[in-house]
Amino acid sequence: MFAGVRQRPVPDPLTPDAFADAANVSRETLERLTLYSGLLRKWAQRVNLVGKSTLDDVWRRHMLDSAQLLTHIPAASQNLVDLGSGAGFPGMVLAIMGVPDVHLIESNAKKCAFLREVARLTGAPVTIHNVRIEAPPPLKADVVTARALAPMPLLFEYAQSYLGPNSICLFLKGRGVEEELTELRKIWNIRENRYRSVTDTEGFILRLEALSHDPAR
Repeated sequence: MFAGVRQRPVPDPLTPDAFADAANVSRETLERLTLYSGLLRKWAQRVNLVGKSTLDDVWRRHMLDSAQLLTHIPAASQNLVDLGSGAGFPGMVLAIMGVPDVHLIESNAKKCAFLREVARLTGAPVTIHNVRIEAPPPLKADVVTARALAPMPLLFEYAQSYLGPNSICLFLKGRGVEEELTELRKIWNIRENRYRSVTDTEGFILRLEALSHDPAR
């Protein structure tokens, strides 16, 4: 290690009980998420679902990272669309935690097979769409979510097909968020709220609403 470079301490993996305390979930919900976690580990041996190293701290890196969005979802929301769901984060977790009528958009057939198995065994109220984000089903959502999917200008463009006049976007973003927002503002007039991630010291939750679109800006 170079002199003067301080290594950030790596936290111990989050336990299921610690997750339950942090996310304020019931024992029944924790059991369903534990089943989900087991399926993730099993399927990850043959399908590229998440980074292998993240499985050592699945309750922090995936479960709590997804669950933290729950407090930002308006109580009156009737449905949610999760773009590029992959292994189901955050959409599947939010569905298991009680968000109604969750739609998972995922183009990879193997990942969709995994999502169907999770939904079948946990009873999660989800609809899985094996389609590309750019070729959406006829669907408008109160809330659109995404995690680690694309840079903000492209991601917000993807979201437009799923947004109604009062919809919001909740995006999990990392350290480059300010640069991405600068690029987004060149095209969109947006209303933005930013919240610190509880799982990543350099991460943020973005709550966005579009006020107008000006591609000539």
